[in-house]
Amino acid sequence: MKMQNKIENLFSTIFSESVLKGIEKYILYLASIGFVIHLSLIFLNNNNLIDLVFINSNLLSNPISALYTPFSFILIYEAFLLIYYIPRSFTTAVGKQYEIISLIVIRKIFGDIPLVDLDANWIENSNNLQLIYDLVGILVIFFLIYLFRRTKENLPVKSVSEKLDRFIASKKLVSIVLLPILLGICFFSFFSWYNGVFVKELFDQDLNYLFFNEFFSLLILVDVFILLLSFQYTERYSQLIRNTGFIISTILLRLSFSVSGLTSILLIISGIVFGLLILLIYNAIEKE
Repeated sequence: MKMQNKIENLFSTIFSESVLKGIEKYILYLASIGFVIHLSLIFLNNNNLIDLVFINSNLLSNPISALYTPFSFILIYEAFLLIYYIPRSFTTAVGKQYEIISLIVIRKIFGDIPLVDLDANWIENSNNLQLIYDLVGILVIFFLIYLFRRTKENLPVKSVSEKLDRFIASKKLVSIVLLPILLGICFFSFFSWYNGVFVKELFDQDLNYLFFNEFFSLLILVDVFILLLSFQYTERYSQLIRNTGFIISTILLRLSFSVSGLTSILLIISGIVFGLLILLIYNAIEKE
């Protein structure tokens, strides 16, 4: 019981309201500064005041692309919030994953816009088609997230028990351990990008999935670990199937990083639809 109290106190300190507000404030500052710097680089590059050819990025030609940078900071903050939400419930954490993937798609749209060729045949131009896929995809994803939230509100309320308190404490410990790992992935991703662009002058990774490729791989392992922990506290078939289904949903989201174009969007939609159907069936079973 003493260990459980220590975990509770440590979690409350690390993820206190003042810490959350402080991180939110600094992320806002970084996003604003990043936006101004990105916009300035585009202006200087377009007016031949600096030469950024070695970067070979489509994000340095159109002012709209400058929105890519603040969205990147917002996504990192959302990843931090996901770690904070892990102890609440499996459903809440999965819902936050869906929100993160939707923001990744929106950020990607800002990178697609400069590549659009208005004079070309939209059906034959791959860049134009990609923008259409992403625009339609984000509308479908946004609607599915709305349905997932509505379904989540209809979940039966669980009674507080000693077993549930221990399970929540275990998940809080997972969140505490995940925080330095998240920071490590952030620094490693930034170093990989910096080394590839400015040192080797060769960066062959998809910038849209930098950091999140590793982050979602980590989430799958975390979800599996929490599923194993849950076996100690519940033997209910419906809950185990629900949690396993959510892991499959996360795997589908992770697989979308390995492909591009329409296939990527379809995998994301499939993952969210699968999670939504799992939750709908779980609700129906629990109500009976």
